[in-house]
Amino acid sequence: MRRSIGAVLTCAAVATAVAGCGSSSSNSGSGSSGGSGGKTATLTWWNNATSGGLLNTWNQAVKAFHAAHPGVVIKNVPIQNEELQNTKEPAALQSGQIADIFQQWGGGREASQIDSGELANLTSVTKSWIGELGARVSAWQVNGQQYGVPYDLHVVGFWYRKDLFQKAGITSPPKTLDELEADDSKLKAAGIVPIAVGSKDMWPDAFWYEYFAIRDCPSATIDQAMKSVSLKATCFTTAAQQLRSFIKTNPFEPGFLGIAAQVGAGSSAGMLGNGKAAMELQGDWEPGTVQPLTSDKNIYNQLGWFPFPSISGGAGTPGAVLGGGDGFSCSTKAGPACAEFLQYIDSVPVQKGVAAAAVGLPANPAASSAITTPGLKTAIAYEKATPYLATYFDVALPVNVGTALDSAAADFFAGQGSDASIQQAVASAASK
Repeated sequence: MRRSIGAVLTCAAVATAVAGCGSSSSNSGSGSSGGSGGKTATLTWWNNATSGGLLNTWNQAVKAFHAAHPGVVIKNVPIQNEELQNTKEPAALQSGQIADIFQQWGGGREASQIDSGELANLTSVTKSWIGELGARVSAWQVNGQQYGVPYDLHVVGFWYRKDLFQKAGITSPPKTLDELEADDSKLKAAGIVPIAVGSKDMWPDAFWYEYFAIRDCPSATIDQAMKSVSLKATCFTTAAQQLRSFIKTNPFEPGFLGIAAQVGAGSSAGMLGNGKAAMELQGDWEPGTVQPLTSDKNIYNQLGWFPFPSISGGAGTPGAVLGGGDGFSCSTKAGPACAEFLQYIDSVPVQKGVAAAAVGLPANPAASSAITTPGLKTAIAYEKATPYLATYFDVALPVNVGTALDSAAADFFAGQGSDASIQQAVASAASK
């Protein structure tokens, strides 16, 4: 997930999970040390759950895992997402100081990290159980080898305030881009900011460009673009042109270029949660992110969800969605206990805690029944029915290229660059 948070997992649920996750085994994991055979293993765990329900879930999971594995100590170190993703992990991988267990988004980002020599190959130690998670575990594979394990899966779409739509006289979510622009006008006429965006963090801007591309480009073109690390197809230019036209309709909050996505009540997520904006294009972690930022106890029921609208003349696959997921990798120094802990995190009771935290779809489908948030149910049902899911471009592409794309998208939102500038930024980064 891009950025976490949500409800609460009880100690009882976690304790139940421990009973079903098995005992330590000298055949588990990778590396030379671990919590097996009487040895003591201390593992540092970097993740982005800094507040809310997922933080509570992880803390309770650590306690329960310790109880069942007395030879293992897991040190939970929550780190703010942007710092973790953009600064701390890249530097630690380069210096050989990466944590034993660390956040992993898969795709081209994971493939780029393998060159560091710090990622443990988990194929042999996960093969007995990872099939339970389904086909999307392939996003954490490189050349058929498992270097990461997901704990949740995501879909991006529009989250909206039902009360503000009603106030503006909007009876149903827009299905086309023209309808979205018409609804923006209704909201502005009612004195309501139509859409919040946290441009300060750049990746929310990239979501917009990526969705216009998904609506304009056939799925085969998207797949080839990610594989070849090139956005040279003309439909990517068309996407930028249409996004520029949309931005000119002024749908966003004043000062959006300097507003963060998820930190504080004044962030774009906080604006949605506190009724300061009617919509936000975000991942299905949005309810769990918004909840700690507002005093509205009914916020989960107040939020609705709808997919990115269709675009007239667009050649993209109808119903296609943008998405991804969150997982963890083990360092080569972590030892057997790391793989055991990842298996435990994906056990059904712990996965139900992840689902209850309203941070997305649990990686283990057997835990999906724990999802109760109405908007999240809608988002997940749509994701399950989609004919095509495109991974976030900045994750599907190599790390340096994805970073360049996010930066170019932010410049584009700031009115800088041409309609081809994002394509050019990708090409330049890919050539280095």
